[in-house]
Amino acid sequence: MVDGHCRVLLVHPRFNSSSFWNYKATCEMVGAKYPAPPLGLITVASMLPKEWDVRLIDRNAGELTDDDILSADMVMTGGMLPQQADTLWIIRRCRELEVPVVVGGPDPMTSPHIYERANFLVLGEAEGILDKFLEAWQAGDREGRFTAEKFKADVSTTPIPRFDLLTFKDYVQVGVQFSRGCPFTCEFCDIIELYGRVPRTKSSAQMLAELDNLYALGYRGHVDFVDDNLIGNKKAVKAFLPELIAWQKAHNYPFEMSTEASLNLADDKALLTMMQEAGFFTVFVGIESPDPEVLIATRKKQNTRRDIAKSVHQIYDAGITVIAGFIVGFDEESDQVADEITALIEEAAIPVAMTGLLYALPTTQLTRRLQAEGRLHDDFGLDDPDTLDGDQCTAGLNFETKRPRAQILSDFRKVVDRVYAPDAYFGRVKKVASMLNTSGANQALLGAGFGHDLQMFGRLVWSMTFSKHAQRWLFWSTIFWCLTHRPSTLKPVLVMMALYVHLGPFSRFVLTQIDAQIAAVEDGSWEKPGLVAAE
Repeated sequence: MVDGHCRVLLVHPRFNSSSFWNYKATCEMVGAKYPAPPLGLITVASMLPKEWDVRLIDRNAGELTDDDILSADMVMTGGMLPQQADTLWIIRRCRELEVPVVVGGPDPMTSPHIYERANFLVLGEAEGILDKFLEAWQAGDREGRFTAEKFKADVSTTPIPRFDLLTFKDYVQVGVQFSRGCPFTCEFCDIIELYGRVPRTKSSAQMLAELDNLYALGYRGHVDFVDDNLIGNKKAVKAFLPELIAWQKAHNYPFEMSTEASLNLADDKALLTMMQEAGFFTVFVGIESPDPEVLIATRKKQNTRRDIAKSVHQIYDAGITVIAGFIVGFDEESDQVADEITALIEEAAIPVAMTGLLYALPTTQLTRRLQAEGRLHDDFGLDDPDTLDGDQCTAGLNFETKRPRAQILSDFRKVVDRVYAPDAYFGRVKKVASMLNTSGANQALLGAGFGHDLQMFGRLVWSMTFSKHAQRWLFWSTIFWCLTHRPSTLKPVLVMMALYVHLGPFSRFVLTQIDAQIAAVEDGSWEKPGLVAAE
């Protein structure tokens, strides 16, 4: 560092390699290296002094060398729990090379003790604390901890992320963020602990400026609104969507969009219509369980007093496909849970149904309750440093369960086996296609990313016809059905089938892992972790 100038290396840690969410085989099929780039790091980059030299290395899309570290005056890293093991490796390597390392992000926020070897811990939302760190750095400090006041960061001051640091072809999609926080109180969720229950939103002008920047950089295609609940502040999103619609129309719909929202989205037809007109083509919804008793106990009451399958169908009627989350392992679930979840997934016609094992995340209400009951494993919140395989599909139940552990694992296995059986998955794809309202711009074949779509189709044909796990009969029969019954749904049908290129093999990986866990429990070789002392 010379005369206030600083060379900063941003390093995005690797996620666990075998995960539902990395869509590894699908990414390879379309020529990408990873689903999405690190929005958090490029947002932090935009807050650094303009005269500083900033580089980005995403270890999910490229390699980090010692020379990269040694060329920097400072390394900034951090991320989520599934990145913990790699973040700790980065910290160790920076320490060995004597380059100061700065760590932040959601996992350090909730488990700062795990990251104590970092030179600096910058904890909390960057808008609320980064300036304090920068002042200390420029004053010559080379160690320190800085903690933001919770839920106070003003996102209306957040600058445009440094999208220019990205190599767009490395990713399937690019993320933007409109809001932080969620009004609901789900017991197992850490979002309300990290970002609060009063969603804070950017202005419409901010969001359009971010889209302008992406457009000017030449990006076209999939933009994901990474909000944990886009409709958490309905008033704000309803004010923004008309401006987004106008922007999309003025630019000939260069972006097709996705997001996450609570299931009560289905109750607001006007909101759904605006999302359709804006070009949203898919939404992730946390359903968790079809059992009202489970939903009430885990404080997900927004999913009760409704027909869940009908709610999903109402979203389909807006031309938006649904990816849904389900969880096995709740205290209140019955021994019929596998049949109940499978039946709902089939009735609702949800092809991509992310089913995981319940996991007690640090700082959540669930974790506090389990600790008070003396049921929390003492390795909770730790990512296994000896392996980078698996996610909540294979590494859940970090507590003493009420039902027999082997039974829960067996029920979970049944869901995965049934839901991702090829004929069941492709059958649901056709059901969705029969229900989708394709009057909106989000289903136009010649829309955003058309060249990318053509490339995907060519590689999908090869993968589904000639690869090791080919499903040629189901693939071609589904294409034929679509062209003869609902040709306007060809694009979403192709996307759902492309996802199966990853989900099919991944489901078999999960089944193998769960079989081994069941066998270990039943033969007594599973070593039960110690328990955290009750408070």
